[in-house]
Amino acid sequence: METMGNLRRTRYCGEVSMADVGQEMTVCGSIARSRDKGGIIFADLRDTTGILQLVFDEDTPAEVFAKAESLRSEYVVICRGKLRERASKTDKVATGDVELYVSELRVLSEAQTPPFEIRDGINVNDDLRLRYRYLDLRRPSLHQTIVLRSKICRIARNYFDENHFCEIETPTLIKSTPEGARDYLVPSRVQPGHFYALPQSPQLYKQILMLSGFDRYYQIARCYRDEDLRADRQPEFTQLDEEMSFVTEDDIMTMNEGLLKRLWKEMLDIDLVTPFQRMPWNEAMGRYGSDKPDTRFGLEIQDLTEVFRNTEFKPFAAAIQAGGTIRAINAKGLADKLTRKNIDKLGDVAKTYGAKGLAYSRLTAESTTSSFEKFLTEEEKAAMYAAAGVETGDVLLVVSDADWVKACTALGQVRLEVGRRYDLIDPDKFNFLWVVDFPLFEYSETEGRWMAMHHPFTMPHTEDLDKIESDPGACRALAYDIVLNGVELGGGSIRINDPALQDRMFKALGFTEERARESFGFLMDAYKFGAPPHGGMAYGLDRLVMLMLKKDSIRDVMAFPKVQNAGEPMSGAPDVVDPQQLKDLSIALTL
Repeated sequence: METMGNLRRTRYCGEVSMADVGQEMTVCGSIARSRDKGGIIFADLRDTTGILQLVFDEDTPAEVFAKAESLRSEYVVICRGKLRERASKTDKVATGDVELYVSELRVLSEAQTPPFEIRDGINVNDDLRLRYRYLDLRRPSLHQTIVLRSKICRIARNYFDENHFCEIETPTLIKSTPEGARDYLVPSRVQPGHFYALPQSPQLYKQILMLSGFDRYYQIARCYRDEDLRADRQPEFTQLDEEMSFVTEDDIMTMNEGLLKRLWKEMLDIDLVTPFQRMPWNEAMGRYGSDKPDTRFGLEIQDLTEVFRNTEFKPFAAAIQAGGTIRAINAKGLADKLTRKNIDKLGDVAKTYGAKGLAYSRLTAESTTSSFEKFLTEEEKAAMYAAAGVETGDVLLVVSDADWVKACTALGQVRLEVGRRYDLIDPDKFNFLWVVDFPLFEYSETEGRWMAMHHPFTMPHTEDLDKIESDPGACRALAYDIVLNGVELGGGSIRINDPALQDRMFKALGFTEERARESFGFLMDAYKFGAPPHGGMAYGLDRLVMLMLKKDSIRDVMAFPKVQNAGEPMSGAPDVVDPQQLKDLSIALTL
């Protein structure tokens, strides 16, 4: 292999243009492909900015031409030459108008044949791509995604800096606390039997920073949760985390609308219209069956409970008598597509999310088919059609349940399935929405107690303070989520800054005074020395980048993601460790 010698890069491949024609320059990178046309050789040189075509012909020095004949995919080279206009131009690459006529070439590293082609559009098993992630990251689309992610972070940093935020790193070896997902634990060698946890978020520390007088904080923070994986979840992920003092919900939402407006303008040249719509949690659940509704299409859920208030149809009557609800979706004009077979598939979706079944009425020009109309009176049918706006060509999909949230959730999933299956969703839309006024508590059947829907430090609405002990289910939180196209981008809340109120919250959540102090004593102590009103939020940065760049999974926007079993195929993590390491940590395996 050769060395660079006296050659040093003077230009990047993707940053040259017709304005540079005639200039001598030195470029370096990897050979994407090479084509020997007999007497003339073309090679595409790839670096982090793009691709530039290299040219060698009969006038090229003989020793340089000989090296060019040996070039293969992924060889690493540095070369010098003169930029000239291409005879046959292409719009497939940004530099398609020019090429570098090479006068000096050095091969810095040869490469064996890769296990798959390093180009976009390849059909390669994901496991193979992840095992050779360093090769996969050379593909232009994935490489560019990581570069754009870096740009997104830079824009965010600039925005926060302009608005008096201070970037502060918080620890990654912290105390394990309850009320979250499962922690990743790190054993302490110097304190045998004791463990650190990796942070699920910097929540406690950013509140402490507000108590420390920093006023506005942000951090691009690594977070860890030992959860099962899915398309938008990884065991380690990144939050764009922030906290502000002396603010209200409105202040925080306005600040973050400004951030998103800046990001979408600078990255996509899209002017977002602000302020974004705000929707209470009850309304989101009632209309869309989701606390992160996709508002790019209709098919909103309708409440038919009053239509059937005095019905003798037993399933509906039983739900209403139990204090429940009858909810429906009118799939407008879809009778030709929603056949009985397809409706049965939607029924399976509803059952997956807790519904006992999915009733339907399908109206075509020829006839009406229904799973329940024969049990209704003519008056009930007419009232149902009128309330739901049902006409010929429509399909009415109905769920009844004693729990209105369960009924709405099941129909919400049916709604999304219909929207996806029948192309009702505009993929080019960016619909932002604030969901506000979340419940402060949610009841856990498995735990047998009330849990914090967000976290124990969330401030209740002032008018709900007297309900914390007497009616926790009716308490609303000063909490808010930013939703984009049916995905929660981030969320936050106004925090409790009154020690007495924080004590009430801990008691309502079933914490004894001893357990609360054991878990959160340092925060409780800090509050005694004066705490400003404060609040904040955090974005899932991976999700934000995924949606902005229209990728299918957060794995597509992470350099080294994990797979379904939380492993990392390239390095082989997690792996067994040397027995001496376990001994040093006072750990014995009991597999």
